[in-house]
Amino acid sequence: MSFAAECPDCGNARTLFDQCPHCGSEQLPTLNTDTIEINIKQGGPYVEEALDQLTEQLRKCLELGIKAIILIHGYGSSGEGGRIKWAIHDALENNRYSDRVEEYFFGENVAYGSESYHALLKRRPGLKRYLKRFKEGNAGMTVLLLGTHNTRGFVIS
Repeated sequence: MSFAAECPDCGNARTLFDQCPHCGSEQLPTLNTDTIEINIKQGGPYVEEALDQLTEQLRKCLELGIKAIILIHGYGSSGEGGRIKWAIHDALENNRYSDRVEEYFFGENVAYGSESYHALLKRRPGLKRYLKRFKEGNAGMTVLLLGTHNTRGFVIS
C-alpha cells in the first residue's frame, strides 16, 4: 500500500502499516484522512495469507480511526473471479469480520450513478475520489465501511 502518513515519533512521512523508515518507530502513524485504499493482492499471497493480512489490517485501521476502505483484492484471470476475491466475499457474507466491518459493497455493484454508488457517497462523501475511477464498477475491489467498535469490543471515541 502506498498510503503516506506521518510518523508520531519523528514527523516524517511513512506508509500506514510498516515501521518508519527514518527512525524505526513501530507506533501507528498519524493520519489526515479516514478513508484509505488497501491492496490485499499485492505480493501474490495465498488465500489464507490474504485473509490473515486483512484481519490484521482491519484491526490496525480501527485503531487509527479509519472509517472506509477500498479493498483491492483483484478479480483473477479465470474470468469468474479469483480465489482471494471469492474468499473475501464469503468471509464478509458469513460475518467473519462483523465485529469490524459494519457494511460492505462489492465493486461490481457500485458503478457510477448506481443506487449503491449514491448510497455510499451519502454516507461517506470521501469515497467519491476513489469510486469515480470505476465508471462501470470494478469486480476486483470491495468497499468496506468500518464499525465503531474495535476488536476488543470497546467503543472507539
